[in-house]
Amino acid sequence: MAWSSEKYNGTTVENPKLGLVRPATNEYAEEAIEAVRAGQVIAVPTDTLYGFACDACSIEAVHRIYEIKGRKYTSPLAICVADVQDIQRFATTDNLPHGLLDSLLPGPVTVVLKRGETSILEKSLNPGLDSIGVRVPDCNFIRVIARGSRSALALTSANLSGQPSSVDIKDFENLWEHCAYIYNGGVLPSGRAGSTVVDLTKLGQYKILRPGSAKDETVAILERYALVEDSSAS
Repeated sequence: MAWSSEKYNGTTVENPKLGLVRPATNEYAEEAIEAVRAGQVIAVPTDTLYGFACDACSIEAVHRIYEIKGRKYTSPLAICVADVQDIQRFATTDNLPHGLLDSLLPGPVTVVLKRGETSILEKSLNPGLDSIGVRVPDCNFIRVIARGSRSALALTSANLSGQPSSVDIKDFENLWEHCAYIYNGGVLPSGRAGSTVVDLTKLGQYKILRPGSAKDETVAILERYALVEDSSAS
């Protein structure tokens, strides 16, 4: 689909074939929160890439994200929460050194944790897995949405599976029509590496599952808290 400059002015686009483009500012946060609560999918900037987001506890909305991306249902989705203290509602953090998560987050890191029996996540999200990837992006807009939704957001990159990740809303214009809203935060400066994904499910150990954009900083923090690298096979 060609870029339609006459319809795009940096603030709002109204086109029956596309979602509605808004600036990623707090002025539009309540609208985004209402869309999430209604089970819709929105596209939002993060501190790394643009992502598709929806209510992680709405299986219909989660399925919609898989359909938009053409993603295999066996590929797990991460969740986004507003604040570090929210993580314990969805995953087990008792095995981690005190202060570790506050040192890692907010930031361009996805921490993989055990769900535990107290997680309020729907069992239908990532069925068969007892772990969950959790993000607290260093991006105010998406955190305001997560906070207002009173849930967790299912979050995945805004692109077709197997295609390059998006650092500009133009990168996924062909998918706008599947979103209720597309929130424009401009061209993101982080490149296309995405977040660093680290598995923290083993006591005292870590494993980098994806180097991402902050591997060196992440490893330095983990080792400062006396975690050692898990060298066992996946």
